[in-house]
Amino acid sequence: MSELATLARPYATAIFKRAKETNATEKWSQNLAFIKAVLSDKDISVLVDNPKLNNQQLYELISSITEGQLDSEGENLVKLLIHNKRLALSSLIAEQYEYQRAQDEGYIDVDVLSAYSFTSAAKKSFITTLEKLLGKKVNIKVTVDASLIGGVIVRAGDRVIDGSVKGQLQHLQKALQ
Repeated sequence: MSELATLARPYATAIFKRAKETNATEKWSQNLAFIKAVLSDKDISVLVDNPKLNNQQLYELISSITEGQLDSEGENLVKLLIHNKRLALSSLIAEQYEYQRAQDEGYIDVDVLSAYSFTSAAKKSFITTLEKLLGKKVNIKVTVDASLIGGVIVRAGDRVIDGSVKGQLQHLQKALQ
């Protein structure tokens, strides 16, 4: 996986630089999300990996699906990825682009696993606390997981904060062994 991320990084960096030059960071987010969605379809991914399709046929297939959804630069990216045999990296490119965009714009995406759903007031308070802790604006995505018993697990970039009862019980179990 890290090898693929290393291959995807130069594409994401170049796209981000171009997006900043043209003031089109949102448009590139949309382009990359759409390309990622198209290529994540299992029927399409099988065709992408089919050695019987040449580059032109593959481009025609994908452009027929994406027709009207991508701007000219998005279409050029698809051509480049096909030509370089890197179309399978589109998901990683999109993720790395969004990471660079978040860093540039001063926010961070945070995934929260919670034993219970948040009330509106509790969510606002939690976001405020996370923003103070992380020093950035926070885009939060909350998923309820009853197996945690109580508490939350917060994932922000490469940082994980486990405040769940399940995590504390596992930690206690290891300490007792």
